[in-house]
Amino acid sequence: MPPDPVWTPSPARAAATNMARFATRHGWADFVSLHAWSVADPATFWSAAWDDLGMVGTLGDVAMVPGEEFRDARFFPDARLNVAENLLRFGGTEPALVFHSEDGSVRRSISRDDLREMVGRLQQAMREAGVKVGDRVAVWLPNIPETYAVMLAAASLGAVFSSTSPDFGVDGVVDRFGQIEPTLLFACDGYLYGGKVHDCLAPLAEIRGALPSLERVVVVPFFGPGGTGDVADAVTLDEFTAGIEPREPDFEALPFDHPWYILFSSGTTGKPKCIVHRAGGVLLKHLVEHQLHCDVRPGDRVFYFTTAGWMMWNWLASGLASGATLVLYDGSPFHPDGTRLFDLADATGITLFGTSAKFIEALGKSGLRPAATHDLASLRTITSTGSTLVAEGFHIVHERVKADVHLASISGGTDLCGCLVAGDPTSPVHAGEIQRPALGLDIDVVDDAGLRVPPGVRGELVCRNAFPSMPLGFHDDPGGVRYRAAYFERIPGVWHQGDFAEWTDAGGIVIHGRSDATLNPGGVRIGTAEIYRQVDKVPEVLESVVIGQQVGDDTRVVLFVVLRDGVALDDELTARIRAEVRNGATPRHVPAVVAQVPEIPRTRSGKIVELAVRAMVHGETIENTDALANPDALRHFREHPALG
Repeated sequence: MPPDPVWTPSPARAAATNMARFATRHGWADFVSLHAWSVADPATFWSAAWDDLGMVGTLGDVAMVPGEEFRDARFFPDARLNVAENLLRFGGTEPALVFHSEDGSVRRSISRDDLREMVGRLQQAMREAGVKVGDRVAVWLPNIPETYAVMLAAASLGAVFSSTSPDFGVDGVVDRFGQIEPTLLFACDGYLYGGKVHDCLAPLAEIRGALPSLERVVVVPFFGPGGTGDVADAVTLDEFTAGIEPREPDFEALPFDHPWYILFSSGTTGKPKCIVHRAGGVLLKHLVEHQLHCDVRPGDRVFYFTTAGWMMWNWLASGLASGATLVLYDGSPFHPDGTRLFDLADATGITLFGTSAKFIEALGKSGLRPAATHDLASLRTITSTGSTLVAEGFHIVHERVKADVHLASISGGTDLCGCLVAGDPTSPVHAGEIQRPALGLDIDVVDDAGLRVPPGVRGELVCRNAFPSMPLGFHDDPGGVRYRAAYFERIPGVWHQGDFAEWTDAGGIVIHGRSDATLNPGGVRIGTAEIYRQVDKVPEVLESVVIGQQVGDDTRVVLFVVLRDGVALDDELTARIRAEVRNGATPRHVPAVVAQVPEIPRTRSGKIVELAVRAMVHGETIENTDALANPDALRHFREHPALG
């Protein structure tokens, strides 16, 4: 029997959701039957999603052409559309974008009509700069309105958009954009984080010199000195659009599979993979996730704490196509304190609050109780991604933030620019579980031979069918060799995501960590999330990272911890940590070594880099430390005295 849920929608609330209305319209009584139909008859399901969820374009007569292998399947081969037209289809004086800076000194509201005008001016300027279909337009910008306007202008012309955030250093930017050879780069003069202004013009000059494909650099003033500094051939945004009269943008009608985005893997073990995403597939997938899984409605205020260097920025941008207002924030979520984002929620009327498991865990450690200090009346949905949200995180949200909120733990990745498993606003939420497989995706958990395992047995998370947001491939990958190796060769016949997971008795999914980071003491596979869940219960531990260290013919579990200020790791605390793991998991999970470090390395989207830590412990070289938010943290793991 599944445990009691931590949240159950009332019958009236469930019936009022987009999910329930969509299911009823197509003759299905609940999510389970709706999902079964979506994978049994994908052509009809995705056609219904196109019609019902507001896609703008010409559908064509054919919904799906199966491939010899499912990765070769094509959706809507005769369709024509433009994603920018879809995202700009709502006009009027209602806000499209609401932006707040970290310190609150900059607050902007951009109406739907104003955004269309911004895009129209940028579109004309790009045309005059020679941008054409298939060219790459890149941005090195914060999460500000101009970033969205540049993306929309590029997409309106059929150019391919790629972005990263200004906290990436020169090497990180060049490693990404150098592979895709953009013709146009938009960058900021500076940005604000943690109360400090960071100048971007000096590194921008280096980036410009390392990207010979660039024909123009456009500097957007934000929190820097202004101007273009010593950046060769650069112009300001005002100079770029000077003399251009306001006008409505026009939209190039393009195939469903025309490339929209190039996204990048984290790249901590080598150069980032350049993942090329098809326009129609990503947009249609996002419409399903937003309107059905997250119940986004016209007029909603949708927020995700993200930078332009994480795929959740692209996910957020698509919210415009559902008639939502996007709430944008750039800066630290903890400056000046942990209430900053909840202040934002009250100030802007956020209905969907997107965050990470890391943020929720930090909230639990902080002792803050936004439910007692904030109104949060508009808030209906909280989504969490980036890493596994353990059961305690669900209780933190419902007890400290808002009791009557749909908390949807979701998981997917940059690989598909969307979710493999997601929320269901019509069904109960069980602590520690992701509620459902995503609509249209035949998700399964299998053993190494590709055979399904029963609930409670751990295995590999896979998808057994084609879906519209599978990548077109990797940039500069002749014959698709690297693309096939990444997702299709590990377990033939399925999409292999690389997550270690299990089904639950409630029909949900628990993800135990990345497959390549699972531990194997004594030959038994253990997910890292199981250990983190127990260690997080120890009040003195702020955060941790666990790896498997090869010792002779076996693997030992090594746990590194960051402790609260003034706390030192001694025998008593070590014993307590081990006891917590033993009692909450199994003896096999107990770390053989517990060691203290001052900080833990993370990617710029907040993910712990277990593989990089493991490589450092084994004396291996990390090729691309610029992918990390705090690369200096790695030195604490090389020849740590506790590992002697």
